Amino acid sequence: MELTKNIINNSKLIKSALFVLIGTALLAISSKIQTPFTLVPATMQTFVVMFIGITLGHKLATLTVLLYLIEGSFGLPVFAKGSGVGYLLGPTGGYLIGFIFTAFFAGHINDKKDPLVIFIYLLFSVSIIYILGLLGLWNYMGFDKNFTEVFSLGAKPFLLIEIYKILILTVLSKQILKFRKFI
Repeated sequence: MELTKNIINNSKLIKSALFVLIGTALLAISSKIQTPFTLVPATMQTFVVMFIGITLGHKLATLTVLLYLIEGSFGLPVFAKGSGVGYLLGPTGGYLIGFIFTAFFAGHINDKKDPLVIFIYLLFSVSIIYILGLLGLWNYMGFDKNFTEVFSLGAKPFLLIEIYKILILTVLSKQILKFRKFI
């Protein structure tokens, strides 16, 4: 009986580790799918962070994003335009830190929630990325800059894109959540 429990626990741990590594790979790939606008490129990362949250749940999703940030901090080329600890202090560092909280909150979505509630959860989740991202960008540009200018560079060009991403995930969420039961 004890041996069976150990085998089940080990297989669950291995499966979780595999999904975390797949998640970091998806984040790295999504960082390379980009449209350069300004200091902050438009990537598919916000979509993937919310997708990972819905798919893996809040614990594994948060762990996935933390591992991704550690990989990039150690110099692996997983970020959109560079790597290293200094990258986290650059214009997009706040957005990357926001990924942690977005994955956590998106990970609390479950199949019992109404699509409108899921949409609001995702909207709130992605808002955290933008709040922390804009604060980091403002710090990078200098707090003497007008916040309207920072907003115009770091959020305004992306808002419509984010609404589309959230709508897609809202529509797909019931199907994505079926996969979570497998994990």
